[in-house]
Amino acid sequence: MRYASIRELDVSNGEGVGVALFVQGCPFSPHCYNCFNTETWDFNGGKEWTQDTEDKLIELANRPYIKRLSILGGEPLADENLDGVLHLVNRFRLSFPNKTIWLYSGYSFEDCLIKSKICEENIFRVLRYEILKNVDVMVDGRYIDSKRDISLKWRGSSNQRIINIRQSLEQNKIVLYCD
Repeated sequence: MRYASIRELDVSNGEGVGVALFVQGCPFSPHCYNCFNTETWDFNGGKEWTQDTEDKLIELANRPYIKRLSILGGEPLADENLDGVLHLVNRFRLSFPNKTIWLYSGYSFEDCLIKSKICEENIFRVLRYEILKNVDVMVDGRYIDSKRDISLKWRGSSNQRIINIRQSLEQNKIVLYCD
């Protein structure tokens, strides 16, 4: 996995103050028109994600005023990023059971969940599902410029949903975190 940047104090990509990781690489074609993170599209760009980098992120999150980790992109659920993201969310969850994990993805929740259960022979779908099991909130759906709405909290376009993943998995239906 590669990453574009780590934001040490993030107040715009989830509730409260958090640490944000912007992973490198986006598989969607065409890319979202007017994407605000075009520098993250190239899977070969950015910097290599190493154990030292992960340790630094965990250290940054180990402050009492940090309430969450947000993982954005690029595309965190791209095949190329799944192993690294899964390892990170597992470690973060074990290290900070009372902090939340937010995940921003162009994939829909249904794509990650339903296809994972139906097609368990596809390792990428299984990994996406394993990631979701450790995530608290998912902002799903690709950014659509014609649906841009700057009044929305934590998302760029009105088609994107803010989903409470834990409740959705428990109830076997989409439960919004907020609308």
